[in-house]
Amino acid sequence: MNWMRQFGSLKLNIKFTLVIILFMVIPIGVLASVLFYNMEQNVIDENVNYMQYTMERNKDALSTKIDSINMSTQLFLSDSALLDILKNTQEGKKYSAEEWYALKSGDITSLERLVNNNPLLYGVRVYATNDNIQEVMPVLYNSSRMKKQVWAKADDPSGWHFNYTDNLFSSYTMDQNRKIVSLVTQIDDRNYETIGTIEAAMTMENMFPSLYEVIENEWSCFADADGSYYFGDETQEKPELLEDVMHIVDQDDNIQTSYVKINGKNLVVSSFYVRELDGMLVCARDITQNVHGVYYQRNMFVFIMVVFLIVLAFFINAIVKHMLKKLYEILRGIRRVQGGDLDVVIEDCGNDEMGELGTQINKMLSRIKELMEDNLSREMLAKNSEIRALQNQINAHFIYNVLESIKMMAEIDEEYEISDAVTALGKLLRYSMKWVSGNVLVEQELDYIKNYMALINLRFDYEIFLSLNIPDIILKQEIPKMSLQPIVENAICHGIEQMAEDTNIYVKGIVEENDCVIEITDAGRGMTEEEVERLKLKIAGKIDSGGGSGNGIGLKNVQDRIHIAFGEKYGIEVASKIGCYTKVIVRIPMTHMEKEKQLEMENGR
Repeated sequence: MNWMRQFGSLKLNIKFTLVIILFMVIPIGVLASVLFYNMEQNVIDENVNYMQYTMERNKDALSTKIDSINMSTQLFLSDSALLDILKNTQEGKKYSAEEWYALKSGDITSLERLVNNNPLLYGVRVYATNDNIQEVMPVLYNSSRMKKQVWAKADDPSGWHFNYTDNLFSSYTMDQNRKIVSLVTQIDDRNYETIGTIEAAMTMENMFPSLYEVIENEWSCFADADGSYYFGDETQEKPELLEDVMHIVDQDDNIQTSYVKINGKNLVVSSFYVRELDGMLVCARDITQNVHGVYYQRNMFVFIMVVFLIVLAFFINAIVKHMLKKLYEILRGIRRVQGGDLDVVIEDCGNDEMGELGTQINKMLSRIKELMEDNLSREMLAKNSEIRALQNQINAHFIYNVLESIKMMAEIDEEYEISDAVTALGKLLRYSMKWVSGNVLVEQELDYIKNYMALINLRFDYEIFLSLNIPDIILKQEIPKMSLQPIVENAICHGIEQMAEDTNIYVKGIVEENDCVIEITDAGRGMTEEEVERLKLKIAGKIDSGGGSGNGIGLKNVQDRIHIAFGEKYGIEVASKIGCYTKVIVRIPMTHMEKEKQLEMENGR
């Protein structure tokens, strides 16, 4: 009852203002709560559906690949000729060269063709338990060769093995950066315990493509039964919430997708248990930024509404005061007269007090209209200024956003070739339009060339394959931007395009003392000795290279830019043979090695 008495003691204008504000706050608050709750749920549901769809695709693809490896293993196990060889060599039988040749051209060739016809497989190999066999690559190997593989060190190597390097041959012939996963199966005979071992392998990237996808705020990993985690990039640090995420996932064959909050992060986690591999495939998407975006909008709305209500309260109070102004003035005048102030003048009293009140109200309304028109004019000017400012913000990011939208449309329609082409074009534009002061890394230039080749191959009925053999230390070297791409473009336009058939462009990196050499070779039409000499003169600037097609101006520009960046000692050379190839050799200094030496010297001090 005390608050009712206090409310009753307030002035009439304050009572009126509080009642209006109260009746506005309740519906606005309810509407805002429902609106922002639905916005948050929409963000969550959208990401949950996306993760569910992604994991369904991953599960179907993984099942297909596991079946492919199992089927290949079973086909090798059912090959009686192969089993006879393993059994006979175990018993000490010797085969002649003619017998090994017949085996190679017959049964082994059929098995090799079977493996080659499956593009998903890295390879299927059979290892004997002894060295009495003649190795028939790439299918049949002896026991000594098998011992080079890491899984051979286990007492019982049978089963799945993940993320290991193929050590079958030396590091010079095998890609040591390529990790594989395999199913190892021992071949048992009733007369002997084990007569051989089958290794059916697939690259980790083929088996788990989601681990190698680079998506912002999203990561994937595969956890095996031993508690090891596998990521696409071995240098990648474990996500900080990995252990927390693994604690909430269940070993369920069905896909489990849920929205969770962990340590202040909003995550959508999707996982399923791969029973054949005895491991979990887990994918997590951090939607903290998206959810907080909704929270930010909600907080801004609340802030704006609070400010609006405060301003509105003062505004309503002012209006009520103006409505009762004459009455208050009369009351104050009466009190002042009662207090003895005889100088009080009540203007425009008139004969009728209501007429007097009406006059004051009209003046008040006239003033309010002037203020509102003035405020409206200022707001219009402010809005126009904001619109012009927003229009001026349109820049290259608009192009990237449009390309990203086209990519998403293509992926929704499962037009993945179009999606890949748009992605390559976006990266191409981003690299071309990005302003860079100084040089770029060789690996950045090669990434640009890869995207360029992906788009170039869309133009032709034939395909140009890009083969890269670049050591890691050369990838970290600095080179002027757009130095290698013009050479590749020149090779396509003047060496390959006229042939109109499938061919290759080889890019090879060689370290020579304190220099690094990058060789770009195309298997194109080549050039005569006269054409090569003339091109060298154009690159050296000894003859005019202006005008016409194939005038060498692109290579001369590359030469000039390398000279400016590194000096006359460095540049490009050209070698060619008509009908065979054209090779452009780029020589640059080992700047990356110099930085490492400087760091070593500083650490030594």
